[in-house]
Formats: sequence, structure tokens, C-alpha cells
Amino acid sequence: MITYMLATMIILLLLGFPMMIPLIMAALVGFYMSFDGFGQMNIMIQQMMGGIRPTALIAVPMFILAADVMTRGQSANRLINMVMAFIGHIKGGLAVSTAASCTLFGAVSGSTQATVVAVGSPLRPKLLKAGYKDSFTLALIINSSDIAFLIPPSIGMIIYGVISGTSIGELFIAGVGPGLLILAMFSAYCIAYAYIHKVPTEPKSTWKERLVSIQEALWPLGFPVIIVGGIYGGIFSPTEAAAACVLYAVILEFIVFRSLKAMDIYKIAKSTGLITAVVFILVAVGNGFSWIISFAQIPQTILGGLGINEAGPIGVLFAIAIAFFIACMFVDPIVVILVLTPIFAPAIASTGLDPVLVGVLITLMVAIGSATPPFGCDIFTAIAIFKRPYWEVIRGTPPFIFMLVLAAILIIYFPQIALFLRDLAFR
Repeated sequence: MITYMLATMIILLLLGFPMMIPLIMAALVGFYMSFDGFGQMNIMIQQMMGGIRPTALIAVPMFILAADVMTRGQSANRLINMVMAFIGHIKGGLAVSTAASCTLFGAVSGSTQATVVAVGSPLRPKLLKAGYKDSFTLALIINSSDIAFLIPPSIGMIIYGVISGTSIGELFIAGVGPGLLILAMFSAYCIAYAYIHKVPTEPKSTWKERLVSIQEALWPLGFPVIIVGGIYGGIFSPTEAAAACVLYAVILEFIVFRSLKAMDIYKIAKSTGLITAVVFILVAVGNGFSWIISFAQIPQTILGGLGINEAGPIGVLFAIAIAFFIACMFVDPIVVILVLTPIFAPAIASTGLDPVLVGVLITLMVAIGSATPPFGCDIFTAIAIFKRPYWEVIRGTPPFIFMLVLAAILIIYFPQIALFLRDLAFR
């Protein structure tokens, strides 16, 4: 049965259908073969509706809406200016500022693609003007946006938490350590690149300019305070924190900064609505697909045939990392999380792995895959935003992918990189 389901997905993908169609058709093929027809289709419908029923999913459109408001307003630029004021003058400082800005914006958006747009649009011209090659610049922006998928809030972590029943609050705090590790690795590479290619330094900001940048960024810095402080201070649930972020973003951009007008509400709402609709359709269909493969005991068959159940915790983690990384090179991250997480669930349970550690690793691997050729979604976001050819966008990615894979290996062998803050906050 799995052969027919995979063949259906591959054929429809090659024919150019959007991801939701191959997923729906593959699920229907599996349902037809499992139940000898469509006579009990109400079961599949119930499973699909059940996939979008968890209240935690309300956080997804809320964070998308907040990110859209901030991207169109001034919050992103104010955060970037503050980072630039403090580290823009060091060797490679502009590139380091780009990676740091992606990290900081990730703390208020949770989306890699929103980060590519918000940080890449203003900083790419500055990087090119400073003497960085465009291939390096594009690769830096695309891969630094991966950090946004790890730093709370993270849409990927919300989806994983809903599917696996793992605490989203614990997942959020566990993503901070790996995110900062990757930022440190990228920063070291940026500094080395600047020395090797003799990139000139930027003028050093005065302390007055730095204080002004801090003052201007104080309001946007309220977002991570609301998210992290609110959740771990026991004031908000992750869903309530997402709603609070939307309210804060609206107040900030429409009233305090006055960067947006009433006519912008329609564009923002339309954009958020379209993205949310796609996400929720994928979640619903993905839940139906997962139920079919679980009903047919396909995970047990696949993992048993590969011997993964006997591989031990480290072996299972490596298998998860490889599977999610390769899958996201071809397919949307949300779909990969929805489809593969149930497949590996038996192996995760049998080896006693911490589901939070697994969630962080999965989030990192889908983020890496999203920026990896041939079909990583962030690559095509960059092509659309920066209007550069495919080969130019991916040319500079290998060093960054190497560092990201190294970070994943370190997390597998040293899980406290991810779990230290979680244990500090929840144990």
C-alpha cells in the first residue's frame, strides 16, 4: 500500500500540483485500499477535522499575523539598526549583524520565510555595497533564517507539539540553546570570511547613536518579553502569548509608530488568511494521512525492516535527522513534520527518547532542509524576493549547511545544549 501512496505523491508532484493535492490523493489511495472503497469516508473526514481541532493551533495564525504586521511596519528595521549600532563596525560585523538580526527577528516571528523578507530586504543591499559577494549574502540570509525556526516562537515547534502531544512551552525554551549555538558558528564564519576576502569594516557608531538605537528598539524588544516572559512567568499559555503579540504589534505599528494605515489592514488580513488557510489544509490532510499509515501499521513495517527499533537512542536520532533533512529538501516543512513524526513515534517511545529533544532536532533538520537544494522552500522565497537566478542563490550554501549539520550532530551527542534551559525552567 505504501508503494501506491508514494507513487501517487511523486507523480502528482512531478506534474506540478501544489503539495496539498498529492497529500490528499495519497491519503485517499491508502484509505481506499484499507477499507475496500470509500463507503466509510466519514472516518477520514473526522480524522482530518480532528487534526485542526487542537486549540494550540490558534497560535499559528496569530504569530503569522503578528509577523506580517511587523514586517510591513518599522519593528524589523528598528531591531536591525540596534544590532548594527553595536557590532556593525567589527571585522565581518555587517554579516554578523545579519545573522544576529535573523535571530532577534525570529524571537518575534517564528517563520523562516518572514525572516528572509524582513531581514534580507534591507540588509542585502548594504552587504553588497560593503563588498560581500552576492552568493555569500544570499546564503547567509537564507540559512540565518533557520535560526528563526528554533528561537521561540516557532511555528514548526507548534505543529510538532500538537502532533506528538509534547509541551509547546518546553519546546520553545529548548530551542534557545541550539539557536544561539548556530548564531555563534555563523558569526565565526562571517568574521573569517571578512578577513579572507578583505571586506572593509563599517564606521563605528558613537555611544549616542547606540543609545538612540536602543531607545528606538525598546518597543519591538517587547515581543520576546511578552512571549518568553509571559509563557515562563505563568501569565500566558503559548496560544494566549500569540494573541497578545498580535495586539501588541497592532498597537505598536498603527498607534505608536504610525507606520501603517487603516488601508493596510486589508492587505495584512488577506496575506495572513491565505497563508493560514494553506497551513490548516496541510495540517488537516496530514493528520488524515498519518492516521492511514498508522492504521495500516506502516511505521512498524518500515522501521522494523530497517532495524531502527534496535539501533538505540543515538541511532534513532540519526535516522530521524537524516529522514527529516532529506524530506525537506523536496517537500514543505509542515508536511514533513505531519507525515514523518507518526512514523518515528514507535521508535521514539521504545528507546525512551525525550520528546522535547526529538522536537528540537526535527525542527532544526526541517529548517536546514528548507534552505537546501534542490527544492528547499526558503530558496524559492529568496528567488522571488531578490529576483536572482536559482544557481546564484544556492552557490554559497555549502559552508552554512555544513555548520548546521554539525550543530545537529552536537545536539545528538550533547542533548543538554537543548535541554539545559528546559530543565532549568520546568524541572
